[in-house]
Amino acid sequence: MTALSCLRPVWPLALAVVTVVVTGCQRQPAATSEVAPATPAASASEITAPASSPASTVQAQAASDWTWDLPDYLPPPRVPADNPMTQAKVALGRYLFYDTRLSGNGTQACATCHLQKLAFTDGRAHGLGATGQAHPRSPMALGNVGWNATYTWANPALITLERQMTNPLFGETPVEMGVNDRNVKQILQRLADDPAYAPRFAAAFPQDPAGRPTWDHIVKAVSSFERALITTNSKYDQVRQGRARYTAAEARGYALFKSADCIQCHQEPNFGGQFLSVATVKPDVSFHNKGLYNLDGQGAYPAESPGVIEITGKASDMGMYRAPTLRNIELTAPYMHDGSVATLGEVIDLYAAGGRGAGKDSPLKSPLLRPRHFSAQDRTDLIAFLKTLTDHQFIRDPRYSDPFPAAPKKS
Repeated sequence: MTALSCLRPVWPLALAVVTVVVTGCQRQPAATSEVAPATPAASASEITAPASSPASTVQAQAASDWTWDLPDYLPPPRVPADNPMTQAKVALGRYLFYDTRLSGNGTQACATCHLQKLAFTDGRAHGLGATGQAHPRSPMALGNVGWNATYTWANPALITLERQMTNPLFGETPVEMGVNDRNVKQILQRLADDPAYAPRFAAAFPQDPAGRPTWDHIVKAVSSFERALITTNSKYDQVRQGRARYTAAEARGYALFKSADCIQCHQEPNFGGQFLSVATVKPDVSFHNKGLYNLDGQGAYPAESPGVIEITGKASDMGMYRAPTLRNIELTAPYMHDGSVATLGEVIDLYAAGGRGAGKDSPLKSPLLRPRHFSAQDRTDLIAFLKTLTDHQFIRDPRYSDPFPAAPKKS
């Protein structure tokens, strides 16, 4: 519990069963049947995101020792029924998140591309995998990541952290962690050979008292740690909780953020799209074309990263991406899915222009993106407000930091 606990309700995990099917524009009522993965025959607006029966369900977890220490405007996230939150699992996940032995060649950890000081991004336009291969997209921030309805920039099929994690672990195009058939057993043996891991695995997964590392347990532990990466102590939060007041510029920026429709895609309280919590009744799984490219006059994006169309095969999904959280946005440059916008000022200019270059005339561009007149003061005020979303405690919180001792410096 933090020093702010007195200001926040504690949500126990003894929650009623909630089952939901997450869809695009058509929001369906609760359902309990398993939904098949997306196929190229469906468009982003038609996709019913896949779910194994436990993965989209929050069940009563009275045996868990975990409580959500959250402000009253942030209900707990949904947690897969087969991976309830526990203190031991989060603690194990923290070690695994920072452990380079989890990559094929032993050189890269999850934390390599997700640095705490940068709100768990890496400052690169394109992430680099363990083999040095560049990713076509920029690493995403992980603050409040447990509240996302889908994961990665443009994949409606990835609806849990557990499912998402298989991409960086086992993906081959591009290679990220570089786990493959040749090294998959070797990596488990590396962890098994470390005597510190057996008691951690046993505590996190008591059904196996021997504490043997398995990929299922690794994925569940890291996903639990990532769900625990909670950022709720920015100035925005302090103002909302009555502990601080905006400056005049920040207040003007907040008002403009709402009146200029920024909030249509970046909704409170997480300032992103696709917010999903235990209180969500009608989940929204929308993607947006921001008018960044229009290579052929018909809205084409670069072939290496064309958007949701990669999953659906639908031409209308060209350039469609998820609206990421703006929490800690001051720290997560460069911006956009491909890191092609360097500063917050440039982001505001792009949106004020209704897109970039030929992208302004793309027939696939979101109708929300239209030219707007922002004065110099407007731009200054918007940036002032966006900086109130920075949580300085989050980027220094020892609960989220590297648990391994620092290597001694060479003399």
